Amino acid sequence: MEISSYFPIWDSLTPGEQSQILQASTLMTVSAGQHIHDGTRKCTGLLVVASGRLRAYIISEGGREITLYRLLGKDMCLFSASCIMHSLQFDVMIQAEKDTSFWLIPTDTYKKLMSESVVISNYTNEILASRMSDVVWLMEQVMWQSSDVRLATFLLEESALEGSTKLSITHEEIANHLGTAREVVTRMLKYFQSEGLVTLSRGSLEIINPTGLKERQN
Repeated sequence: MEISSYFPIWDSLTPGEQSQILQASTLMTVSAGQHIHDGTRKCTGLLVVASGRLRAYIISEGGREITLYRLLGKDMCLFSASCIMHSLQFDVMIQAEKDTSFWLIPTDTYKKLMSESVVISNYTNEILASRMSDVVWLMEQVMWQSSDVRLATFLLEESALEGSTKLSITHEEIANHLGTAREVVTRMLKYFQSEGLVTLSRGSLEIINPTGLKERQN
């Protein structure tokens, strides 16, 4: 397993740039639940995901979590190396949702490459723009959409990620993704169950009417 297969712009880099990345990057493996970046470290480094899934989230002053986005294979995490971008500082937490393998590229190495390579600089800006779009989209959902719509959207997205209608997830975990209280999630899930959309079990649920959930999004 080489980083060259997971770095989308690899073929556009010069041999020298490729060599610098190969020499500096370290392949790491973490277990589900493990934190990679806790928001207090100024720069963990740039992450390139090989397999598994990472979750990027923030915590409010009151201790409530909300998921910003997920990272899958070939995705790059910039906010764990936010000091690369002088005007951007994010206290973002990065946690493995599943057992995950990723390459860690030291901040100094990537910062140097950005200053020397137009290709890398442009690609980094594209990734940053995409992540900021994710954050803006999330803000719009929180501000303008009702709890039932957001929950229905989350359940359908989670089902697509897992490739199953059976989801091993607690009400607390769902609340952390959505940035709301567990009691709100529990109340809405019981309502969904009464409407024949889901069935609930301890620590899990099953979507039995995905079409009905989709209709909730409209």
